[in-house]
Amino acid sequence: MLALSLSNGLGTESLPMRIIIFANGDLPNLEKAGALIRPDDFILCADGGTRHALALGLVPNVIIGDMDSLPSNFQPSTFNGELILFPKDKNETDLELALNHALTLNPDEILILAALGGRLDQTLANIALLSNLQLATFNIKLTDGVEEIFFCRDQVQVEGRSGDIVSLIPWQGEVTGVFTENLRWQLHHETLYPDKTRGISNEMTSDVTTVMIKSGLLLVVHSIGDT
Repeated sequence: MLALSLSNGLGTESLPMRIIIFANGDLPNLEKAGALIRPDDFILCADGGTRHALALGLVPNVIIGDMDSLPSNFQPSTFNGELILFPKDKNETDLELALNHALTLNPDEILILAALGGRLDQTLANIALLSNLQLATFNIKLTDGVEEIFFCRDQVQVEGRSGDIVSLIPWQGEVTGVFTENLRWQLHHETLYPDKTRGISNEMTSDVTTVMIKSGLLLVVHSIGDT
């Protein structure tokens, strides 16, 4: 598949430490989403996700996709970043293309915003993208300031507040040796099954919760409380 890259001078000369990817899903709370952004973040928009960046007063470094859902208030002629154009007939979603591009920049962390809500098929596909084994060494999350979603392959920490809800969902099969610290209902080297709801709606009892597993792939869903 051929892509056309158009740059007006901003470029990517210095590799980013953290990349924010805006997808074209819902942002339920623009203020909470904006609070996640740091001044030195590299902003990468997946086509229609540009609307969220503009709503937050951000200037994207890169916009990637087939450009069929760019917001009406976006003017390509005045854009100083890089446009990476793909044909509409393609095998990947715009978010997958954006994620693939982000990985070439080798960042320390990737946050994907606005990948949840809206169409259920898109939401499930966005979550499934993170299960790619090639992402195992990256710190990557789907988040919007209200919820954050990521995978545990060995051990992870959930940072939030006491009372936040955390759900642990087996992905692609059973997950064995699940051990948790600082959850109201602790798991002690237990097995979670994909056709059971054992790990749903647990509650943090501290600002940091630790989750460890022995085998499998565990989806962690953290509902972030008000701060």
